[in-house]
Amino acid sequence: MIKVGDKIPSVNVRQVTDGGIQEVNTGDFFKGRRVALFAVPGAFTSVCSAKHLPSFVNNADALKQKGVDVIACTAVNDSAVMRAWGEAGRTGGAVTMLADGNGELARALGVEADMTKNGMGKRSRRYSMLVEDGVVKAFNLEEPGAFGVSSGDHLLTQA
Repeated sequence: MIKVGDKIPSVNVRQVTDGGIQEVNTGDFFKGRRVALFAVPGAFTSVCSAKHLPSFVNNADALKQKGVDVIACTAVNDSAVMRAWGEAGRTGGAVTMLADGNGELARALGVEADMTKNGMGKRSRRYSMLVEDGVVKAFNLEEPGAFGVSSGDHLLTQA
């Protein structure tokens, strides 16, 4: 499992942009900038939509004032779902949506979760991290079913 001081593994994800969807390598995405990354088990799920995504949208300006260049959300969902969820969550460009459709990033980070008993297949555990030039500076992994340390409010105290 990824930990503070580790480099983000190099995998491809799909970034939702105003111009469409583009494949991006995580090595390139994190290079030379400070990124607040958070992951949810699934777009449009209850806690993710009601609490997790809004906690980063609401803290976007404060995180940027603390030197965060990009706030990014990832989930094991396809890019169309991530686009729709970003629109529904009114991210307004404050949060970059990264689709990890095949779960490659979740597996590479060691945070994959088997949620087949809930009909969701393999997903990501809920977490947040602060990444500087590809290196993890803070990592907040939630216990299954919990929400707290991965919130935008908590990561703001670490930025």
